[in-house]
Amino acid sequence: MKLRYKIGGTIVVLLVLALSSLALVLSHNKACPTAPELAAGSNTMKAIVYRCYGPPEVLQLEDREMPTVADNEVLVKIEAASVNPLDWHYMRGAPYVMRLMGAGLGAPADTSMGVDFAGTIEAVGSDVTRFQPGDEVFGGRGGAFGEYLSMPEDRAISLKPDNVSFEQAAAVPIAAVSALQALRDKGQLQAGQKVLINGASGGVGTYAVQIAKAMGAEVTGVCSTRNLDMVRSIGADHVIDYKKDNFTEREERYDLVIDNVGNHSFLAYRNVLKPGGMLVIVGGSSGNWIGPFTNPLKAVVGSPFVDYDFAMLMAVMNQDDLAFLAELMASGEMSSVIDRRYPLSEVAEAVAYSESGRARGKIIVNVVANTTE
Repeated sequence: MKLRYKIGGTIVVLLVLALSSLALVLSHNKACPTAPELAAGSNTMKAIVYRCYGPPEVLQLEDREMPTVADNEVLVKIEAASVNPLDWHYMRGAPYVMRLMGAGLGAPADTSMGVDFAGTIEAVGSDVTRFQPGDEVFGGRGGAFGEYLSMPEDRAISLKPDNVSFEQAAAVPIAAVSALQALRDKGQLQAGQKVLINGASGGVGTYAVQIAKAMGAEVTGVCSTRNLDMVRSIGADHVIDYKKDNFTEREERYDLVIDNVGNHSFLAYRNVLKPGGMLVIVGGSSGNWIGPFTNPLKAVVGSPFVDYDFAMLMAVMNQDDLAFLAELMASGEMSSVIDRRYPLSEVAEAVAYSESGRARGKIIVNVVANTTE
C-alpha cells in the first residue's frame, strides 16, 4: 500500500476517534450532587436550582444565599417570572453545542434558572442613577426563578408601566423582544405591508401579531383551531387554521413571514412571499446535535432557487427595546396572553408544560404567591 494511502487512512481514523470522543464528552451527563450546606447565619432566599442536566425533575426549590449588590447594581424583589423554551434547553443542556458555549460540560456551570422577571427595586448601589428603591421594573436576568436577583442598572431592565400587572410584564422580555426584532430589525416591516405569523398563538407569535398591528401592518395569523378566536382577539386581521388549510398552497402573497414553527420547507415559501419579500426564522429546529443548524443549512442550499430574502433571528435583550415595549403596554397596544400560572414550588411542572408545546401565549411563575402559601 502506498504511503499516502496509509497516511490518509490514519488521518481518517484519528478524525473519527476525535469526533467520537467529543460527542461522548458533550453528551455526558454527570450525576446530580447534593446541595452544599450554607454557612451558619447566612441571609437566604428561596430559588429554583438545577445541579445536573435532565428532565424537569432536576429542578429543585432550595435555600440560597441572598445576592449581593455592587455599586452599579440594583436588587430586585421578584414578584413574577415567566417560562421560555430557553429554560428547558438549559435544563437539558441541549442542543449540546450550548455546553461548549458556556452552559457547562457534564453539569451546569450556572445552577440558577429563569430569565424573564418583574418585581420591585429593594436596594440600589451607590453609583446607580436610573432606579431607586420602590421602582417597579421588568427585564431579563439569569436567576429569575427566585425571590431576589441583582443586576447592573445598564442591562436589560426597564420601568414597568403603572397600568400593567407584574404578571403581564414578566411575560414580555424574551418573547416580545424576539417578536420586535424579527419584525422591525430583520423583517424591516413597513406600515401597509402584509405579514404572516406562523405560530401566532405561542409566546413570540402573540406579541408579533400585536406589534405588527401597532406598526400598521395587515396581519395574518396561523394557528390551530382552538386558538383562532384568541388570535383574532389580539388583533389579527385574518386567521388560518393550519389543521384545515395549508397556507403555503393559498394564493395570498405576503411581504414578510415570521416563522416560529419551522413546519414547512424552505422552498415552500416561494408560494407565500412576494418577489423580494422576507422570511424571518425565529428559533432553531429541535434535536440534540445539529438541530440549530438545520434551518441555516436548508436556507443556504435552497437560496439559489427562491426570489425572496431570509434571515435567522437570535434576539438580544436591551433597555431600549424593553422601554419601547413598555410604551406599547402602557398605551394598550400590546398585552400578554397568559395560559397558566404556577407557584415557585411548581416550576418543574411549569417547564414540563412549556416543553410539551401546548401552551398558548406565556406561562407565569408567581414568586410572591409561593411565599404567602
